[in-house]
Amino acid sequence: MIKVKLISSLEKPFLNDSIESYHSLSFIRMMKNERLSFQLLYTSDGDASFCTPAVLAIEGLPAEYTTTRTVEQVPVSFPVYLDIPNDNYLSKEPGLYPDWLQPLHCGNGISVIKDQLRAAWVQFDPQSNIPAGCYDVTVRLTGRDGTVLAEQALTIEILNAELPPQQMLLTQWFHCDSLANYYDCEPWSERHWKIVENFARTARHNGINLLLTPLFTLPLDTRVGGERRTTQLLDVTVANGEYSFGFDKLDRWIDMCDRLDIPYLEIAHLFTQWGAAHAPKVTATVDGEYKRIFGWNTDATGEEYTRFLRTMLSAFLTHMKQRGDDKRCLFHISDEPNIDQLEQYQKSKAIIADILQGYTIMDAISNYEFYRQGIVTTPIPGSDHIEPFIDGKVPGLWTYYCCVQCRGVSNRFIAMPAWRNRSIGMQFYKYDIAGFLQWGYNFYNNMSSENTINPYTEVCGEYTVPGGDAFSVYPAPDGTAYESTRIIVFHEALQDVRAMKLAESLYGKERIIAEIEAVFGQEIRFDRCARSSDMMLAIRAKVNELIANAIS
Repeated sequence: MIKVKLISSLEKPFLNDSIESYHSLSFIRMMKNERLSFQLLYTSDGDASFCTPAVLAIEGLPAEYTTTRTVEQVPVSFPVYLDIPNDNYLSKEPGLYPDWLQPLHCGNGISVIKDQLRAAWVQFDPQSNIPAGCYDVTVRLTGRDGTVLAEQALTIEILNAELPPQQMLLTQWFHCDSLANYYDCEPWSERHWKIVENFARTARHNGINLLLTPLFTLPLDTRVGGERRTTQLLDVTVANGEYSFGFDKLDRWIDMCDRLDIPYLEIAHLFTQWGAAHAPKVTATVDGEYKRIFGWNTDATGEEYTRFLRTMLSAFLTHMKQRGDDKRCLFHISDEPNIDQLEQYQKSKAIIADILQGYTIMDAISNYEFYRQGIVTTPIPGSDHIEPFIDGKVPGLWTYYCCVQCRGVSNRFIAMPAWRNRSIGMQFYKYDIAGFLQWGYNFYNNMSSENTINPYTEVCGEYTVPGGDAFSVYPAPDGTAYESTRIIVFHEALQDVRAMKLAESLYGKERIIAEIEAVFGQEIRFDRCARSSDMMLAIRAKVNELIANAIS
C-alpha cells in the first residue's frame, strides 16, 4: 500500500525513517508575496511491489506559481567535528542525507520504493497575484492510468498583507573559478558568462543582494604559495612601468547585476586571507606579455604593490563614479585576521584608507579589539563571538558563520535540522542585524583549492569542512543551479524577519519580541535555537496571528 503525508519544509526525512514519526501539516498561513514550501512524504509497505511508478499531482494551487521537485540524498562522509556533542544535530554518523532538489520531469513521474521514505518538495510562490483567502490543496499520487494511489489535503491561508522588502544585506561568496573548473570552460568565455549569470540569478532568488566581485582572483582558501584559477575582472596593462586598466569585463558584470536586481557589489579582498600579509594574485599584460605580477611573494605593504593598489583604486573609483555606481561598493581588506595579526592588518589597511574614506570597509573578524581600537569600523563577528559586539552597541552590526560555528548557534550543515537553520531569522530580527556573510555559495574546491571536487559525491570538500558548509547550490548539467533545501530554509528565515518587521509596524518591536520569546520559552540569543520543527513553526504562526488580527 502506498502511504503519503504532507509535512513542513523543516523536516529532513531519511530513507529508513518511518512515515508515522512525522507530524502532518494540515494548515499554514502565508503573505501574498511570500514563498511557501512543504513536502510530500511517500513510501510503500511490504504489500506493494518494490518500485511503483507514480505521478505527482496537485489540485488547488495554480500551476504557474507552483514548483515540484524531489529531495535527493547525498553522501556525507564528514557530518560534523567528532568532538561536538550530538546536541541539536540529526546525526553525527556518515551516511546518506537529504539535501539537493531535483526538478521533476517525464510528466511529474516519481518512483515509490518499498520500505524507503522519500520526499517531494512543493514550492508555492503567488507573487502577490493570488487573492487573499483560504485555499484547499490536495497533493496526490496517481498511477499512469489515473488511478489514485494516495492523497492528502492541506489548507493554505493567504493573508491580505505583504512582506516588506528585505532590508538586510546578504552575501554568500560567489566563486567564479569553481564554475569554470566544474563546467570545464574558459573563464569569461561566453559559456562561462552564461553559467555565472545562471548561478547569480538563483542567488538573487534566495535573497542574496550583495555579490562578491572579483576585481582580482579571490585570495581566499588558497594554499600559501598556491594559486586559484584566474578569474580577474579587471584588465591590467603595464607599459614602461606605468599601470592602466580596462573595465570592460567589470562593466559586463555590473550590467548582469542590474539585470538580476542585485543592488550591491562586494569588492573582493585587497590582501590575502588570515593576516593581510601578502597581495592577491594579480595578472597583467606587461610590455606585451601576459603574466602574474603580484601574489604570495609580494609584501602587502611593499612599495610596488602600494603604488599599484593606490593607482588601481583611484582609477576604479573614477570609473564607478562615472557610471554612478561607486556607492554600491563595499570593500574588504583581509578575511578573518586574528589578534596576533592586528598590527599587520592595520598597516595594510593604512596604505589605502584615505582613498576609501567614506566607503564601507568590512571584514569577518571576531576579536572585539579590532573594533574597539577603530581599526575595523564595520566588523563582521562570527555568530558565536557576537555578544561583545552586541554589548558594545556596534551600529549596523553584521554577523557571519562558517565551519567553526557549530556549537549552539544556527548554521546550515546538512547534518543540522532545518529548524536550527531557520532559527537565525528571529536572531537577526531581535538584534537588528544589518548584514550577513557566509563564505560558500558555490565553493567546489577541496582544502586550499588544490583541486576541484564533485559536489554530488563530496559535500565535505574532502574532509575540509562539515558537509554543507562549502556550498548551498549544486551545478546542474545545463549550467544552472540546483537549489538545496538548506538555501530555501535560510530564505524562509529571511522571510520570517520581514514578517516580524511587518508585525512590528503594527504593534511595536518590544511587543513582537515578547510574543516570540513567550512561544520560544526563553530569551532569544544567537546561541539558542529552536529544538523542533513544531517550535519554529509556532514562532512564525504567532507572528502571522498578530498580523491577521491587526488587518481583520
